[in-house]
Amino acid sequence: MSSFNSFDPCTGETIWQGAIGDAAAVAAVVTRARAVQPAWWAAGLDTRIAVARAFKAAVEEQADAFARLISRETGKPLWETRTEVASTAAKVDISITALRERTGERSSAAGAATQALRHKPHGVLGVLGPYNFPVHLPNGHIVPALLAGNAVVLKPSELTPATADFMAALWAAAGLPPGVLTVIHGLADTGRALAGSDIDGLLFTGSAPTGSALARQFAETPHRILALEMGGNNPLLVWDLDPAHLDDAAATIVQSAYLSAGQRCTCARRLIIRDGAHAHLIDRVVSLMERLRIGEPFADPQPFMGPVIDNRAATRLMSAAATMPGTVIRPLTRPDPDRPFLTPALIDVTGTSQPDEEHFGPLLTVTRVADWDEAIAAANNTRFGLSAALLGGDRARYDDFWAKSRAGIVNWNRPTNGAASNAPFGGIGLSGNHRPSAYYAADYCAWPVASMESETPAATIGTGLI
Repeated sequence: MSSFNSFDPCTGETIWQGAIGDAAAVAAVVTRARAVQPAWWAAGLDTRIAVARAFKAAVEEQADAFARLISRETGKPLWETRTEVASTAAKVDISITALRERTGERSSAAGAATQALRHKPHGVLGVLGPYNFPVHLPNGHIVPALLAGNAVVLKPSELTPATADFMAALWAAAGLPPGVLTVIHGLADTGRALAGSDIDGLLFTGSAPTGSALARQFAETPHRILALEMGGNNPLLVWDLDPAHLDDAAATIVQSAYLSAGQRCTCARRLIIRDGAHAHLIDRVVSLMERLRIGEPFADPQPFMGPVIDNRAATRLMSAAATMPGTVIRPLTRPDPDRPFLTPALIDVTGTSQPDEEHFGPLLTVTRVADWDEAIAAANNTRFGLSAALLGGDRARYDDFWAKSRAGIVNWNRPTNGAASNAPFGGIGLSGNHRPSAYYAADYCAWPVASMESETPAATIGTGLI
């Protein structure tokens, strides 16, 4: 069996080495998960909650080591990975509340009978995780799936396998029975093998091309659940902005576009402004961009952003920026050709034709439009529909923006990448398949069973008898 490595993007140091799981290994893991899942469900909700809370405690106890590992494997600053670990722990109680609210048991009188609603687990669920939030995002599937009584097979990104192993070890330390959560590593072929194996559903976070391929793969299996959480080509509109709020708006734009080195699916990719207005805002944005500290995760003082995930990603982004028509306001540069550190870029593409793509990095475009209708049209000129935000305007303007936006997250005077864990998270178009995650993950981790129940049979036929 062949192997692969995980590297520190800042230094090139090998962090992890392991075997690639082939189709036979995937099948064996799924078979084992199917064998142990009934006992996990039969253990009862109280037991599952106790294990989940023990996992939360283990995450909190190992928070520093966990955050440092994520930083080493992704290059994200330590302040950011500490936030990710805290979100991972917080997900437990949020998921318990969501499970009870959205998939809890309900009953009511229906004449002489009782009408009841309960939920059952699907069985064995596969999870395909991304590299940008290698714990928080797969954990957003795993916690509700386990609480619902499913067994889970996780195939993490091949770029962050060490982080996945660390997380699985914390679940084991929390008392999760062997086989209920299993991590299998590998490249794209391993992910395809898991998607095509004898699972009851697949929960995916990743790119639109991969998600579309999974949708095609699942087209012949309607009995299996498929939840797709994909990317976005997200618009950020500035309109009727009060000059007193220029600095706040500039900070919001920079956070929207460049947080996590632009490696968030909710990052702003397209800044849309009124032609002839807001020139001072662009100046403030550029000034703030020039002040951003870019560096390795453990530097003191802490950087705003680290590198993109690897050299291949950096090369793709540099190529995209170099071939993008328009006026370069601030270029995308790569200070060290051997490492994936990039400086944030801003390019005015007004009047040019742009492919509708998600450039997953610190690359923001500016489009100038003549009026509000053109601004809305520009914002919605995408096959994606994850996140959108408006800076400026009054309540009536925002209400119109909200009503006309094609996005699952619509914010006002907040960053595009501001999303709450206790709310649903997802989009439309190439951003998702109407199965939002976060608080609504409970919906796709269990299926409803409606019942009419009576202690004894009681029926008559009132019409049609001879």
